[in-house]
Amino acid sequence: MRLLVVAIGRLKNGPERDLAARYRERAVALGKGLGVTACDLTEIPESRARRSADRIAEEAAAILALVPADAAVIACDERGRSDWPSERIADKIGAWRDAGRSTLVLVVGGADGLHETVRGRADHILAFGAATLPHGLVRVLALEQVYRALTILAGHPYHRGDPEA
Repeated sequence: MRLLVVAIGRLKNGPERDLAARYRERAVALGKGLGVTACDLTEIPESRARRSADRIAEEAAAILALVPADAAVIACDERGRSDWPSERIADKIGAWRDAGRSTLVLVVGGADGLHETVRGRADHILAFGAATLPHGLVRVLALEQVYRALTILAGHPYHRGDPEA
């Protein structure tokens, strides 16, 4: 299974970009033994359209053009569900991998959010809490959760989980 993070906008050099790269590299290294062939990041330029509706429609077309037909898709969106613990994310990634899905795509939208066509294509819509977060930080959180999910699947001690469970 290939992991692909598709994000609107380009991160400038700085701590968010460095941290995203660190988690992506960790996921690549750990994923090799788990049937994960790659962990790629594709940045799509922000639309320059004047109207918000036109911007998100253009960005949606660019996002969906990168999503393989058999891919599992997690859309990161503030209107998504925030009740999935890391273990559940790991279980879903493992199930999608075991079911033969070629790719898991995590989508991080632009400043105007995600178009309904992207939300409709998603297998799950994930929120990292109720707060609105900067897109660079969401990208880091998405990659950290991918890495954490892989550590859970591998039985790696990075994720210690709930000691009461």
